[in-house]
Amino acid sequence: MANFLLVHGAWHGGWCWRDVVPQLTRAGHRVHAVTLTGVGERMHLMTPAITLETHITDVANAIEMEEMDQVVLVVHSYGGMIGTAIADRMPQRLRHLVYVDAVVPKPGESWASTHASATREARLVAAEASPDFSFPPPDPAIFGLSASQYEWVKRRQTPHPGHTYQAALDFDPRRVAAIPRTFVSCTGPALATIDAVRQRVADRSFWAGAWHSGGGARMVEMKTGHDPMISAPDEFARILLDCA
Repeated sequence: MANFLLVHGAWHGGWCWRDVVPQLTRAGHRVHAVTLTGVGERMHLMTPAITLETHITDVANAIEMEEMDQVVLVVHSYGGMIGTAIADRMPQRLRHLVYVDAVVPKPGESWASTHASATREARLVAAEASPDFSFPPPDPAIFGLSASQYEWVKRRQTPHPGHTYQAALDFDPRRVAAIPRTFVSCTGPALATIDAVRQRVADRSFWAGAWHSGGGARMVEMKTGHDPMISAPDEFARILLDCA
């Protein structure tokens, strides 16, 4: 049995794993889906005080309170910042780290570091204009969603805390790389803000060569959009079960 801890990306919540959790549970695993402070059903907690460290603490506390060891930590999109921090600070608690079309930073980088300047400017302008320094969700069509899946996500997305966007993360790449890692690359359609990450995790020199050493890293491609837990839950669940 593995302990799966699922961490959503920006504008989402624990709700996004609805079609994956039962499949992992039926396979005999324990599953906990976190909702980060200020979003999803915790949107009433949105304040300008929320930072990247707030969200790292959300996940660290979930591991502690759920008393989880040998964790398969699954992090989506923005959640890659959080997963990297947890792997650096709590490596003894992890069995496998799964980056789902997620940010994989270099030391000292922020979530915004690999984004185009126009994207960064638009998000920061939106945050400045909001009463709680948040920026609104995009149209779910950019995640390759349509019909009922599109409407389901559109209804549930919530603004994301703005002070998480440019917060730099310091960590030891070799400590993180000691944990076995899987990068799930979603390419149908590919989300532009993840393109730079796909290139770096395919580069043998990334993290000064540490990414491809240590506990080992692999890339799995899915011909679906940025939200595979919604658009292709059966295939995605099989990939996660393989990581257990």
